[in-house]
Amino acid sequence: MIAPTLLGHVGAVSGAAISVRQFEGVASGIAIIGGRSYRVGQVGSFVRIPQGYHDLYGIIAEVGATATPEAAENLSSRGERWMTVQLVGEIVETAFERGISQYPAINDEVHLVTEDDLAKIYGTAEKGQVVIGRLAGAESIPVRIDLDRLVTRHSAVLGSTGAGKSTTIASLLRAIVHSPSGKSDFPSTRILLLDIHGEYATALKKIAHVFRVSPSDDEKPLFIPYWATDTTELLAFLMGKVSDPAFASITDRILAKKLQLAKGGNFDGVDVNSLTFDSPLPFSLKQLWFDLIDPEIKTWKENTQINSAVQKAGDAEKLIAPIYPLPGQGNTPPFANKTGVLSIRRQLDQMRSRLLDRQYDFMLHPGDWEPAVNDEAKKDLPELLDSWLGTEKPISILDLSGIPSGVLHHLVGGILNILYEALFWGREASEGGRQRPLLVVMEEAHRYLGKDADGPAKAMVQRIVKEGRKFGVGAMIVSQRPSEIDDTILSQCGTFVALRLSNAGDRSKVQSALPDSLSGLMDSLPVLRTGEAIITGEAAKLPIRCRITLPPEDARPSSEDPKVTQAWAKPKAKEDYVNLSGPWRAQNPKWKHSKKGT
Repeated sequence: MIAPTLLGHVGAVSGAAISVRQFEGVASGIAIIGGRSYRVGQVGSFVRIPQGYHDLYGIIAEVGATATPEAAENLSSRGERWMTVQLVGEIVETAFERGISQYPAINDEVHLVTEDDLAKIYGTAEKGQVVIGRLAGAESIPVRIDLDRLVTRHSAVLGSTGAGKSTTIASLLRAIVHSPSGKSDFPSTRILLLDIHGEYATALKKIAHVFRVSPSDDEKPLFIPYWATDTTELLAFLMGKVSDPAFASITDRILAKKLQLAKGGNFDGVDVNSLTFDSPLPFSLKQLWFDLIDPEIKTWKENTQINSAVQKAGDAEKLIAPIYPLPGQGNTPPFANKTGVLSIRRQLDQMRSRLLDRQYDFMLHPGDWEPAVNDEAKKDLPELLDSWLGTEKPISILDLSGIPSGVLHHLVGGILNILYEALFWGREASEGGRQRPLLVVMEEAHRYLGKDADGPAKAMVQRIVKEGRKFGVGAMIVSQRPSEIDDTILSQCGTFVALRLSNAGDRSKVQSALPDSLSGLMDSLPVLRTGEAIITGEAAKLPIRCRITLPPEDARPSSEDPKVTQAWAKPKAKEDYVNLSGPWRAQNPKWKHSKKGT
């Protein structure tokens, strides 16, 4: 008796790809099995090839003329139909394993995979797995991913605008934090989300602390102390290009400041013998600027340069330079300064401008982490790391929506540098990366991880994806333009969650990062529904088309499209366009009009 699940027979085997000659009895394209209807020979669906005590499983990659083996093309006139299947795994006894231990033989039967078969693969709950959705073709089967591999082997969530990336991220993070029962299976979860557009504060407010440049009542101020970031990048941002001798002189001053501070013995772990200008110790930028500007403008009463010609002392705290008379002509006093001159007057003017620019206060004037002119700060690195990583809520959202785009590269690089260096050097501590790993989610990654980008953000992400696995730092790259992301970074991602991708260049970039045997599955990317994804890689048992579980209405990111017809159908109300100019000037979308005089 012919089994109702029979699809056809193996006609040719070539490595992991097999050609299947379709059975004539299923020519209708639909099979009714156990009261359920199944599409026969649908690209992306699974097949089962019995092999005695175990079964091989594969994915249909091609159907029709292109799937016909070259040697059998002359038989197509007889009505034979063919499919190409890529082998992906097997069930030995009761456990599913990726990879295959043997190949099928010619004329072996190939069967439809029913929901009962899928339940054997996906239906068994194992420790360390989280449920993120349901199989697109079998809604009763939950899709689970391996949390260990998702974090340590890195991942990428990719999809065009409107495909559901933000909702997928919100759903995925909620699934990690809360199991379907509502109780957390992972109470020590530690996730940090870099939110470029400010979309997630509302969606994750119950399970996350939000840090924002202009915080509301239930948010915390975002500070990134400049002295904990890369000093070379900091000076490039503050001063632009300087000559090598000038750079060496400036970093020598910074090192001297840090040495002086370190000798006080107030900083744990500091060794004056291994201290560098990059060591994360506070130093005052205001005092540094004051110390550098003085030699550039200084004049002397005598040519011996003993008595200063200063007319008015400056103020480092207020960034006011001292006033000197201009040097005289020839041997006429006052005399120009000849000691410590670096010829960086223009760069120091830019540095002062940066320090006075309020939009950079979150970094250059970081609250209690800003050192006074004596280089002492009220708060240190432990308090900063504790506020980001040690909170009672499992997720910290760093809302970067109010950050000037010109400083985004430096800022993201600085944040990642602080996190990675702390978890790397403290990896053996209970708070370190190996004992309590960290997942860093990077939204809109193409903005700072592009192929042509050459900044600290890209360098740090490359370091994390190459080395982070060993030290408990995982990366999740989120982007709508995978074709623009650096190849090294994308190739290190072990798991891909690919939502709808319409652009051919983006699709080819994702396909090139996957094994050849799975590239055919990605041909369905342009026709995925919103919130539907193809999940492949380390964290998934099998490449699968999944319907991501939607969060509740009040817990979705604020990234949905405006309802145009509904908005335009309303009667036009009285408008006040201060409500547009005010938030723009305040760089805060939550700014409210005070309505003075009303």
